[in-house]
Amino acid sequence: MREKTGKPSSNAPVRRRRWVRPALGVALTAVVVLAVLAVLVVQGVVWPNRLLAAGYDARGIDVSHHNGTIDWERVAGQDVDFAYIKATEGSRHVDERFGENWRGAREAGLVAGAYHFMSFESPGEDQAANLVDTVPPEEDALPPVVDLEPYGEYHRDLPPADHVHAILDPLLDAIEDHYGLPAAIYTTNEAYDAYLAGRYPDNPVWIRAVALPPRLSDGRDWTIWQYSNRDKLEGVGTDRGAEPYVDMNVLDGTLEEVREARP
Repeated sequence: MREKTGKPSSNAPVRRRRWVRPALGVALTAVVVLAVLAVLVVQGVVWPNRLLAAGYDARGIDVSHHNGTIDWERVAGQDVDFAYIKATEGSRHVDERFGENWRGAREAGLVAGAYHFMSFESPGEDQAANLVDTVPPEEDALPPVVDLEPYGEYHRDLPPADHVHAILDPLLDAIEDHYGLPAAIYTTNEAYDAYLAGRYPDNPVWIRAVALPPRLSDGRDWTIWQYSNRDKLEGVGTDRGAEPYVDMNVLDGTLEEVREARP
């Protein structure tokens, strides 16, 4: 049978053009919405984890001299229950605002704790001595914290695990001996997997997870969750040049349980 031939329908291109234009409009709208959402997240206006973190009762902040002068009375009036305050770093450095922040937080009625930023470049015994010389052993304080995370050049090249453990082990031992309870360990997922997974079962874990809810690779439970690093509170970051954002955290449990270092 002879195949029929004829001119192609002039309606086909028209039909294609009719759906192409709306599709481009939808795609463009989606791109704009995602871009606006990204800007709001970067600016700390929208933070996905906030909704999930709202289900926990105890909420707190962690601060250092980068946050400038803090009005602790105003902070305490904004649904904040506890504060972790940077005390020391490495074997010699003491945060210049530790004493001021320690007194201010406690006088405002917040439960306070101190943290030490661990260096990969000095012995753990010396770093523990720096913390012990700086932070008084208060019975109502939260457990001291060792902040274990990569910094500087170590972001690109993590130090070997045996090197880190040689510093961390005596640091944790000395803190527990002095303060009478295990130190908590603040960490990132990267550092947790490299140095902590399957180890230090008596030390509560404080995990940083600002994009998604925390999930530790070895199935361990976390005790403190840093769910945001771009929140704003009245009374924080008002000095010229001070960090305008503040880190926000929640506890999985009560303040009393954390005081007693029970994960």
